[in-house]
Amino acid sequence: MIIDCHGHYTTSPDGLDVYRKAQKAAVKKDPLFLGEKGHLDISDDQIRDSLENSQLKLQRERGTDYTIFSPRASWMEHHIGNAHTSKFWTEHTNELIYRVTQLYPNNFIGGCALPQSPGSNLLTSIAELERCILEFGFVGCNLNLDPSGGYFNSPPLGDRYWYPIYEKMVELDVPAMIHVSGSCNPAFHATGSYYLSADTTAFMQLMQSTVCQDFPTIKFIIPHGGGAVPYHWGRFRGLADMLNLPNLKELVMKNVYFDTCVYHQKGIDLLLDVIDNKNILFASEMVGAVRGIDPETGYYFDDTKRYIDNARISEVEKANIFEHNIRKVFSRIKI
Repeated sequence: MIIDCHGHYTTSPDGLDVYRKAQKAAVKKDPLFLGEKGHLDISDDQIRDSLENSQLKLQRERGTDYTIFSPRASWMEHHIGNAHTSKFWTEHTNELIYRVTQLYPNNFIGGCALPQSPGSNLLTSIAELERCILEFGFVGCNLNLDPSGGYFNSPPLGDRYWYPIYEKMVELDVPAMIHVSGSCNPAFHATGSYYLSADTTAFMQLMQSTVCQDFPTIKFIIPHGGGAVPYHWGRFRGLADMLNLPNLKELVMKNVYFDTCVYHQKGIDLLLDVIDNKNILFASEMVGAVRGIDPETGYYFDDTKRYIDNARISEVEKANIFEHNIRKVFSRIKI
């Protein structure tokens, strides 16, 4: 079996965008606007239409079985509006994912976003995590280390601010994919620099913290191949030594995993060579940040299964990446 641990609903029906534009217009007029949750005007047929010729078609063509599916990362936009804005928006996007999993239980497994409005406490996020895991049967969440949208003014991941959500993750035995959203800082291209910078930053913050010691069973996925971390593995090992920290395998790598959203063979080969097999999870992020065909190969950049298939590792190691490691990290998967 092949499980893709990193998929977003990037092809959602227009009704979701209509709802969000109305929210944005309201808070632009009044940043403190509360409003009501309202409803989405999206039918089951519209959901089917949005998936049949995109994610489902690509699943069949590329030979993957299931995708852990969460709301569109770039649309989490925690920096928009206020805590009520984020709460209502996040609930709707998660409920839409739940509908997808009910329509296609043999293709999609739910992962949730959290309503992390900047400056707010995490109580609403904890409640939404519980709702999605216990009521909807989701298996993981996306945790944004920078709800500001590119200004990095939240406490680092080792700060006690984050501990309530960590405690709930451990209690429910669910992992968090550390994933930022859209950038409102013009210095950052969202998917080209902001995402990868945040991935790298997340690893360094965890290195400098005691999170993995305080929560020995906690599980984090750092997406997009771990940002710059595998490429600069020697730098991080050297920094750990200079900072008088334990070896990285003891310090963080019992709790931190990287996915395979790396869009060329040499990049995947480096990831597989540097990072232990047990810490690598198959993912493609399709249909996501890079959607085109690679002119050097004639295949889609985000057809990451091909890179694992072509890698010079054993069949056992490939099976670990495609399925077994993911089952260990996402222990609530029941398929």
